[in-house]
Amino acid sequence: MKTLSISKKEIVAMTPQEVEKLATRLEHDNYSNAFEGLDDWHLLRAIAFQRPELVEPYIHLLDLEPYDEA
Repeated sequence: MKTLSISKKEIVAMTPQEVEKLATRLEHDNYSNAFEGLDDWHLLRAIAFQRPELVEPYIHLLDLEPYDEA
């Protein structure tokens, strides 16, 4: 099993189109094995923490809905 490794520089350089392709793959959930989908999910999650504006339309894929802790 390969491990997903992506640097902060690579995430900073990502375009909205690349994130859209990633999200589309996750939405279609058509992977040959569960680990490929998990890798994409972890990548989208990493992007969400560093570039939340890119992931905003796809936040439902991460179950990271904003909520008020008050």
